Amino acid sequence: MASRTAATATVRAVKRRSLIPTKAALTLTNNAVKQVQTLLSRQPEAIGLRIGVRQRGCNGLSYTLDYANKKEKFDEEVHQDGVKIYIDKKAQLSILGTEMDFQESKLASEFVFNNPNITGTCGCGESFSL
Repeated sequence: MASRTAATATVRAVKRRSLIPTKAALTLTNNAVKQVQTLLSRQPEAIGLRIGVRQRGCNGLSYTLDYANKKEKFDEEVHQDGVKIYIDKKAQLSILGTEMDFQESKLASEFVFNNPNITGTCGCGESFSL
């Protein structure tokens, strides 16, 4: 018995279109770039930083920052001002459109993620929900 086809398809050659530049998944402020450069200068084998998310805290998720020695298979790679940031595959959708900053005060020096996708944060600001 012969198999039935659901539909047929035609292929046409078309004029090549120019690609529309897309916005990076993550942007870094000047302070963040400087701090990433400082951190990477202390770890010569690292090629960049890897950002991920973990389930923890009172609101569900929090960011993790680790040194990256290589690009993993599904990592999103962000290049900005000479630094490389790798976004873990589990964190990619939650980090789209985020700005990474570095802030110093008398009590703390930390990376701050300004994420438009977050629907709630805990009181201390370390965990978030989408």
